[in-house]
Amino acid sequence: MAGRTVGPTLPGARGALSAAVLAHLRGDGPLPAPTLADAAEPYGDDLQLALYLCYELHYRGFEGVDPALEWDPALLAVRAALERRFESALRQDVPLGAGLDDTLDALLVEPVDGTGVSYFLQEHATPDRLRAYAAQRSLYHLKEADPHAWVLPRLSGRAKAGMAAIEYDEFGAGRADRVHARLFADLMTDLGLETAYGHYLDRGHAEMLALVNLMSLFGLHRRLRGALVGHFAAVEITSSPASRRLALAMKRAGAGPAAEFFYTEHVEADAVHEQVVRHDVVRGLLDDEPGLEPDIVFGINTTGFLEDRLAARLLTDWGAAPDTP
Repeated sequence: MAGRTVGPTLPGARGALSAAVLAHLRGDGPLPAPTLADAAEPYGDDLQLALYLCYELHYRGFEGVDPALEWDPALLAVRAALERRFESALRQDVPLGAGLDDTLDALLVEPVDGTGVSYFLQEHATPDRLRAYAAQRSLYHLKEADPHAWVLPRLSGRAKAGMAAIEYDEFGAGRADRVHARLFADLMTDLGLETAYGHYLDRGHAEMLALVNLMSLFGLHRRLRGALVGHFAAVEITSSPASRRLALAMKRAGAGPAAEFFYTEHVEADAVHEQVVRHDVVRGLLDDEPGLEPDIVFGINTTGFLEDRLAARLLTDWGAAPDTP
């Protein structure tokens, strides 16, 4: 078909939903009825892969897939059904809990006896574990900051300026070799991994797909701009200490200078970003639209919920005993 793009190759199916979406992208099968999404496991492999496939058309597409399918009405109807199932599950499973100030303050608390992936790898990193971790994270880090760029046209004033300043850093501050996605590709090279965008999609756990899909869900819907800002705040505020632990893990395991540098870069950059996102992006948005506070909290809490699910999966794979759900 004329105009087909060259991107990552399409992965294998993981169920009826993803198989039907894949067939539609290849041009050789019908789409599933949107109502089929209602009975799907909202955090499961099939729904999350089907949703990821739909979203990826808004990024780089897939090898051999017609770019016009990005706005195919039938596919968008299926995507909407998948999104409704995913979002409704999140709203049911993730309570709002505390107010925004307390929620933000809680992100700054580093437990004495912390658990989770960065804590585990700091003490028990091996080359195989680091490769497994990097392969999963590559589904986001090879397009790091791209989903957050969707929110820029939806902000104004102080929030927009703060967000743009952070994104400028994420995209290398004018230097292609310092784009964070490029730095992660260099990390993958040090670990002996394939660096092509989307290469590890077939290996991506449902828990990792859900995290990337969360960003796309929030980014592609203007009504969820507050949730995307909340997600962004959660990532930036918690990144610096976690990156410090992961840099130590890379060093202890002899992963290589680029692998270590990716995280040492984030220790410094995200310590600055934490202040900007909290005081300029979040507070600036609330000055303009105070009614978005519950959405910001929702974005923070859903991020933690899905990160905990991924941590539990990885720690189980590594034979650890995770305390996370």
